[in-house]
Amino acid sequence: MKTVQFLSNSIQIDKITKGLNLTRSLFVSSLLMGEEHTGKKTLIKMLFPDSTYVDALQEEELTTALQNNNELIIYNFEQIKNIESLNFEHKRIIAIANSTKNKERLSHFFAFIYEMPNLQNREDVNKLIDYFYKQSAETLMIDEPIKLDKKKLDLSHNIKSLKASICKQLLLKSLQKEEIKTLLYDYLHEELEGNNAYRTHLRLFEEPLLKAGLSKYKSQLKLAGVLGLNRNTLRKKLQEYDIN
Repeated sequence: MKTVQFLSNSIQIDKITKGLNLTRSLFVSSLLMGEEHTGKKTLIKMLFPDSTYVDALQEEELTTALQNNNELIIYNFEQIKNIESLNFEHKRIIAIANSTKNKERLSHFFAFIYEMPNLQNREDVNKLIDYFYKQSAETLMIDEPIKLDKKKLDLSHNIKSLKASICKQLLLKSLQKEEIKTLLYDYLHEELEGNNAYRTHLRLFEEPLLKAGLSKYKSQLKLAGVLGLNRNTLRKKLQEYDIN
């Protein structure tokens, strides 16, 4: 069986792990709540690798699993409509919910309730970024080191969006000039139409050119010289694209 790895250097998650480990020998019910894609199921699989797992959406399977197992992991627990009908007596139940709602109501059914922090509240997010950077670079076969713009990494959907934004940055930053030309060719080949296509698509080139130039040189006067433009012309273009 493949060993499940849960990457963390978080004090918050360490407390959850210790709490769940203490209940290994107890027939009590515990609930792990939190946003989607925060690693809840992965953490439980690492701690309870030999347990039976059942999806709460599969009602018949859940009922059968509760009858036949003393230890059970139930995921998608937030989807259960009638929790009162479930019998957790004399069983070690670990429930996983992709929500932190109804915590007060659920407290009547669980001896222990834990909340998994989202990535925006985890103090070890840089560790995760480094790990997924190496993983993504290997997948994309990128050998040369690429500096990530961490301010542009997306944590809105936790691990899912973080991994996606790292992959996108690595892919975009590794493109060579000819590859960029190919991308533009393919895009324009699909989109080019109408009576004023040149003006319509000019923004695709001009706006990033002006934004990058102003960010790099920090001076309209210097940028005008680099681009070979009259300063007034440059100022008008910056105003046109609302670039400050």
